Amino acid sequence: MKKQYDYLIVGAGLYGAVFAQELTKAGKSCLVIDKRDHIAGNIYTHEMEGIQVHQYGAHIFHTNNKEVWDYLGQFATFNRYTNSPIANYKGEIYNMPFNMNTFNKMWGVITPAEAAAKIEEQRKASYTENPKNLEEQAINLVGVDIYEKLIKGYTEKQWGRPCTELPAFIIKRLPVRLTYDNNYFNALYQGIPVGGYTAMVAKMLEGVEVRLGQDYLADKAGWDALADKVVYTGPIDAYFAYKLGVLEYRSVRFETEVLDEANYQGNAVVNYTDAETPYTRVIEHKHFEFGTQEKTVISREYSAEWKLGDEPYYPVNDEKNSALYAKYKELAAGEESVIFGGRLGEYQYYDMDKVVEVALAKVRAELA
Repeated sequence: MKKQYDYLIVGAGLYGAVFAQELTKAGKSCLVIDKRDHIAGNIYTHEMEGIQVHQYGAHIFHTNNKEVWDYLGQFATFNRYTNSPIANYKGEIYNMPFNMNTFNKMWGVITPAEAAAKIEEQRKASYTENPKNLEEQAINLVGVDIYEKLIKGYTEKQWGRPCTELPAFIIKRLPVRLTYDNNYFNALYQGIPVGGYTAMVAKMLEGVEVRLGQDYLADKAGWDALADKVVYTGPIDAYFAYKLGVLEYRSVRFETEVLDEANYQGNAVVNYTDAETPYTRVIEHKHFEFGTQEKTVISREYSAEWKLGDEPYYPVNDEKNSALYAKYKELAAGEESVIFGGRLGEYQYYDMDKVVEVALAKVRAELA
């Protein structure tokens, strides 16, 4: 007996939206469902005081992949926003990523040769053969000054534990630029969709049936009965009822408020790199779209321990969790009518362009 839909897509985020768009274009019937009461997943934006607010943290699109850029360009016009975050260390302001502006402020050096010599001097002074933890690894890479002011406090807040207890592999390299360039991403294309990400995803889902506030796992058999195949973008361990154990994440919480002033911090992203400030960064949303509104909206971002039921943000890709994911991936391979995808379905931290790239490759393979 023919089912009602060719595909049930669980999750109305970017991965699910690419699938829905491509499958519908190919003449397939799709139903998209999402547990939340909105589309666009973690890139969801909504308006406050005429400002597009990034509800789940700052999302700045960047890519070197022209195909991905052109693909999303069908659904949105991107502005010229360039990510140039700054770091606030106890009231001292530094440019990120580490560049000549940073080194000039830190040491008073002016030329690239002076900066390179200072970094090398710092590295050698505290070098550790075979670093055993993140602290030793970071100092090996950039020396004590940059580590103490711009890495240590921020990283410890992010991970909720001392750098001496974090594995060295977390920081394989630290980008050091010997130019006066504050552009954080080495990406040919970057920007924010004019009018926000939600409008872009809505355009991708035009003509597709979407049902919000629907929990797939609460009635899996009922939902499965509606479609021939399922595209599942939720947590892979939840799909299998955590029968092999729970995959771990780091979480984030936000405190968002409207301020009765036109400009709070003069930049979209300010990282607080000292240990004493409880939040990791402050986002001032209007600067993503060069806003001139009379008021402003800011979000303070706090890194948080994660427990089951909390919003999962960053996979903890350590040895233990990677081994557990490998076992779940084996189970997933046995689910012939289910496609697992996205950062939760693949237990992978993906930038937005990578989500689109991977989803396009997967849906094309499916249609082929």
